[in-house]
Amino acid sequence: MATVEFDEDEWEPFNDDGFICKRKKRPRLDPTTTTTSAAPPPPDPAAERRNRRERKKRALIKLREKYQKEIDQWVHLSNALKALQEKALTTQQREEWNEEETTSPCDLGVDVPQPSGRQLDELIVRVEAEEEIIQDVSNLCDMAEAICNMQEEFMKQSLVDLPVWGSPRELMASLCDE
Repeated sequence: MATVEFDEDEWEPFNDDGFICKRKKRPRLDPTTTTTSAAPPPPDPAAERRNRRERKKRALIKLREKYQKEIDQWVHLSNALKALQEKALTTQQREEWNEEETTSPCDLGVDVPQPSGRQLDELIVRVEAEEEIIQDVSNLCDMAEAICNMQEEFMKQSLVDLPVWGSPRELMASLCDE
């Protein structure tokens, strides 16, 4: 087995696409020792191809499930918005119908007093319909906000999960060393 010679205090300049920094020198094999152990046999190309295909398939399935879930949420929001529009349209049609009923005696020139109880009932129905519409819009906003928050958390988590960070102890140690 070859011994590794490594001096921890030595640094070497490193050019990374125009960004020049210093890094610890890489370990070098001791030239005085000879390697007599045989290199491991190369991996089977067919098995490697199958493994790569399986990894790709799992990644695509996971991505498809993620997008399908998001599409389902948007479809639900769209359907809720359509229902809200239809409800607003029927409320508007009902109001127009009530206006036609109340204006028709006036058009004929007949002065018919309207009972205040009926007007009160109409106003109550109108306010309840508007309250339902406001509640539906509020629910839609809450759902959209939840989707945005979930997307934001996913993006944050993808940054935290990057292999660049390593363990928190290693990160803190490297920050304290400098």
